Amino acid sequence: MIQVFRKELNSFLNSLIAYVVIGFFLAAIGLLVWVFPETSVLDSEYAGLDTLFTFAPYVFVFLIPAITMRSFSEETKLGTLELLLTKPLTDWDVVLGKFLASFALVCIALVPTVLYYFTVSRLGNPAGNLDTSGIAGSYIGLLLLAAIFCAVGVLASGLTSNQIVAFVLASFTCFLLYTGFDSLSTIPATAQFALSLQSAGILSHYESISKGVIDSRDVVYFLSVCAGVLLLTKTILSSRSW
Repeated sequence: MIQVFRKELNSFLNSLIAYVVIGFFLAAIGLLVWVFPETSVLDSEYAGLDTLFTFAPYVFVFLIPAITMRSFSEETKLGTLELLLTKPLTDWDVVLGKFLASFALVCIALVPTVLYYFTVSRLGNPAGNLDTSGIAGSYIGLLLLAAIFCAVGVLASGLTSNQIVAFVLASFTCFLLYTGFDSLSTIPATAQFALSLQSAGILSHYESISKGVIDSRDVVYFLSVCAGVLLLTKTILSSRSW
């Protein structure tokens, strides 16, 4: 697994896509947090990072599939996947190595946003008047959400040799998992199942963690969905092995 992780991460960092994706993420979030009047912290009545944690998941819907779309698709197209599977690696080594590499790149993209915390803390009145526990919880929620999106992206890449198709499929699935169930719960015909539908989606669990209270049920939800998607990816990969 370590070999695959290093290979994938080095491949990301040695290509232009990693820097373009990270640059796009930081530019988009920076504009939302500091520039656009409707969402800018500078135009808000209080100092906080609500804008970051509200809009980052929507940026991730496009950012993470752009990172993961080449995971298996490129190797399938080039015919190197079969060669990879003949090496002394288990299917789990390959799946987890690619998943962790994409997740590590997302973590790298998030690191500069920590500077926002220190910047915004100076804008408070008094300085440092921030909900630190809520912000910490939001970062944990964002990382857990990113883990699910990375798993979905790797799965989508394993389903097709076309990177564009993998990107579209992953983006749609991530968006559906994040807001789809919550939107379905607002339909009158599903009123009696509203709570169950909300619990099946990511949004309610993400909002719960963002309050700064780490509920084990929310953590188990994120880890279970991530593990389930990775298991499905491994099953698909195993079906191609010979």
